[in-house]
Amino acid sequence: MLDSSDEGKRVVTQDGDTIGEVRDVQGEEAHVTPEPGLTDSVRQRLGMDDDSDTYVLDESEIDATSEDEIRLQN
Repeated sequence: MLDSSDEGKRVVTQDGDTIGEVRDVQGEEAHVTPEPGLTDSVRQRLGMDDDSDTYVLDESEIDATSEDEIRLQN
């Protein structure tokens, strides 16, 4: 379950690549600021449009959380 303690955590892929940081949590969604230089294909996979400065990560997309990161499902 996402909550305010997840704010500031890194968001990583299954391979350990950092794709952003949680800026805000609202209910079952985390608003993530993407890493600078994310490729267009990664941005597209995350559902970001070109004008977005954040993307919404739904709790159902999360595989695991730890003290300092949120790991996405494949």
